[in-house]
Parts: sequence; structure tokens; C-alpha cells
Amino acid sequence: MSMLLSLLSRLHFTNGVIDLRLSAEDVVSEECGIQDGYVFYIYKHHGLCKMGYVSLRLGESPSLYYLGHIGYRIDPPYRGHGYARQACELLKPLMAEHGLRSVVITTDTDNLPSRRTCEHLGCTLESIADVPHEYRVLCSGSEKKCRYIFFASEADQ
Repeated sequence: MSMLLSLLSRLHFTNGVIDLRLSAEDVVSEECGIQDGYVFYIYKHHGLCKMGYVSLRLGESPSLYYLGHIGYRIDPPYRGHGYARQACELLKPLMAEHGLRSVVITTDTDNLPSRRTCEHLGCTLESIADVPHEYRVLCSGSEKKCRYIFFASEADQ
């Protein structure tokens, strides 16, 4: 198996319900302090129709404090099935591979589905942070962000 195929197969995760397939999108952003990361498209298991994405951003910075290490979006026709929660769960081995015991997921205070996703993941609400003006464009205009801590394993909680 070629090195590229080996890497791609290693970065394809499934739970038998959904598949995460590595995209070619670049997440690195010096401006945001994202040193490395991954974007995965979410598909139904063995499906052809993309349902959304989940990303893992590596690094620490003031921007990531408000943006979070994990981001996700499920397209409207596929919402309400727990796909975002499952996608985040599938990232745990990758988090562990990078030595991450926990990461931050942020969400808007009024985004109840995303807050429920964090609760179903067993995340701990660390705080509700006021977003300074200089970070609001990055955070799509949000004035406040809920900061949830997502643990790679129960032992880390």
C-alpha cells in the first residue's frame, strides 16, 4: 500500500452508521493560531451524499479560545439524528494520537441543538465567555460563546 493510501485509510473513521472521510481542506491558520488540523466530511456509512463536516484544530491561541478546537456542521436535511455527536466521538482516537486529553468545543449561547450535542457528548460547560470585538468577525458576529470541554476518554474527566 502506498504511503498516501496508508495515511488516507488511517484517517477514515467509521462507527457503522457514519463515515468520516478526510477532506483536502487546509485548516492551518497562523492568524488564528491553528498550527495543524483536519477537516472530515460526514457521510452515511458507505454513502455518497455528504451530510456535513467536523474539524479538529490543533494549537492554542486567543482566537482558538473563542473558536474552539472542534467545529462541526450538519446540513439541514440531516439534522436531529445525532450525527455531530457521533462525528465528535469518532475523533477521540485522533485526539489521543496527538496527545490531547481534552479539547474545547464552543457554541453560541442560543444554539440549543449544538449545546445539546455537547451535553450528549458528556462535555463540561467551562464558561460562557464574552467575545471581544476583535474576535467577533471570526466568530460570525457572536457576542458570547459557551466553552465546553470535551474529554478524549472517561479517565481524563
